[in-house]
Order: sequence, then structure tokens, then C-alpha cells
Amino acid sequence: MSTFTPNAQTLLMNQGDSLALSLRDTPQGLLVVANDLTSHQTGYMVASGKNGFMNTNPTTCDGTPFNFHPEYNTAQQQNQVPWAALEGGVLMEQEMGHFEPCASITNTYPVTASYANGQSFSDADTAQTCVGGFEGPGKVGEGPCDATTGVCQNATTEGGGACPSDNFTSGALCEFSDMTCVPAGPRPVVVNGTAEKLNWPIAGCQDNFFQNGDLDFDGSSYIHDWPDGSRGHPTSFAYIGPFSHGKSYPNIQFETDIAGSEADCNVATGAGCTALPAGAKFYAFWSLSRSHQLGCVWNFGDVNPGRTLTDFGGDAQYGTPNVARYGGTLTSPVLANPQIQRSC
Repeated sequence: MSTFTPNAQTLLMNQGDSLALSLRDTPQGLLVVANDLTSHQTGYMVASGKNGFMNTNPTTCDGTPFNFHPEYNTAQQQNQVPWAALEGGVLMEQEMGHFEPCASITNTYPVTASYANGQSFSDADTAQTCVGGFEGPGKVGEGPCDATTGVCQNATTEGGGACPSDNFTSGALCEFSDMTCVPAGPRPVVVNGTAEKLNWPIAGCQDNFFQNGDLDFDGSSYIHDWPDGSRGHPTSFAYIGPFSHGKSYPNIQFETDIAGSEADCNVATGAGCTALPAGAKFYAFWSLSRSHQLGCVWNFGDVNPGRTLTDFGGDAQYGTPNVARYGGTLTSPVLANPQIQRSC
């Protein structure tokens, strides 16, 4: 996109809409189509070089326009990306661990970025550190870091303990800074030289600048307020796929690579590699629920009282560290797909 502002060509969806998503290969790249069955509108995306998709040089970070296509044409278990933490090929995947609500933010650190495809972005109101909110009343969170020296203040690790290194270049699994943090309310940004306005209803931090994620596990992803249909909470999304040629896949496997982000995890032996992580109050899991319209549906998050048929043991569904491949990934055995085995 050349702008963050939606236009007449942008598919906008509402909470509660039913969607049918399809993926297929084309000569130009992978095509993803979203049919909104509620609003009767359709949107699509082609992962093509013409649309700005690029292959990144791992040495220079330079991008080269690239048409992305599927690596394999079957969903056999051995058809995996060898360098990826997760094992699967056909995945319903959720990424979390990138947000902490704050009462305010501090340690201003403007963001400016220019990309190989000529696009640019700048935001003068970003900051490094969360104050209050999920950090605790009046408590100041992680950071700031000095981008020149690499030295950071107040770095923490799994469970909130002190980080063994104060330098974000060390590779330690620590939360060195809450960056990128933004204030509540409207703020100006510049996209490709054009002034635009973004507006967040609350102040918050994404924990994605000096390290990848909320590595002390105290943010929104790791507390017990996931959608469960209770008063004040929405229901979880209901997922009925995936399908191939109109048929459900016969086998499934639960997995998570959360342990690979845990400082206590030994990825060689599997020791200390757990779901839930130390410091987290909750870790989301898959369950099956009954829908009168859709039949047996998958949900991700928490148990939905009165709707959930089984939660597969909660976090126990993720199984054990797969040390033969990578101990930071927990996997269950391959299972017969219970969605098509269970009567709803």
C-alpha cells in the first residue's frame, strides 16, 4: 500500500462478519481472495513483485521484486520450511506477544524508515517506554536503549527477572525496550512524503524494535481476558477450515514456538521449554465449539462457556518440545481431525 488511509478500493470488514478465504497460485504470484459473506463484498491480494513484494538479501537487507509461489503442491507432513520454527505447511496461525497497554509513554524516539521500493514512513511521536498500564500503577517499563552503543536500561527477561545483558546486540532473550510505543489520540505521520493522521484509542507499545516481542510475558497476549463470550468480552472467531477441493484435511497437529522466545528454554534439550511461559498468567489454545449455522468450528483463545465442546487439555494440547528438530517448538502427535470426527 502507498498509504495507511483506506480508499474506495479497500475492503473493510465488520466485527461478526462471515468470511470465505481462498488461496491459489497464479503466474503472477499467490492469490488470496476474501469474500465477505455478510456484506457481499470481495477483496484480494496477489503476492507479486509488481505489487511491491520483495525477496530480501540477508546480508544487505536490500529487496528485489519477487513473485511468491507455494513451495510445495501437497500438504504432506515432511513438506516443511527447514529454517522455520513452526513445522506445518497448511497453517491456521496466530501471532501474538506484541502489545502492552500503557497509561502514558516516555523516552521519545522518532521512527523514520525508507524502503528499497521507494516507499517511506516517519512518525515523530513514538517512544521507547511504557508507563503504568500493564507494567503496574506508576511503574516504568523497559528502556530506553542507546541505538549507538546498544546499552539499555531496565531490561527484563522471562518472568520479569533482570536481563543477563544490558546490550540489545547480545542476542539475549530479553525485553530491552517497550519500543515501538505510541500515545493515545490522533497523531501526524508522513507516508511517502504525504502527511496523514493515525489515531489510537489508548497508549500502547508493540515490543518490536530492539527485540522481537514481549519477552517478559506481561502484555495483553498473556493475561486471562481473551474472547470467551462472557459479559464484557466478545466471542472468539469461528473457523471451519481448511478445505482442499471442498474436503477437510483428515489430520491435524497442534504446535507453538513460544518456547523459542523463552530465556529459560534450552532448545537443544527441551529443558524449561513450556507453554505457558514463566511470567505469563495465560496462554491461548484451540478448542472446538458448536455452531447451529456452521456445525463444528475451531476457536482460538479461551473456553467459551456454554459453547465449547472440548479444549484438548488447554495448553497441554501443544505437547512436548520437538528436540529432534528444534526444542523451541512444542508439537502434539499427528491426530485425526476431530472437527470431522465429532458430531456437533
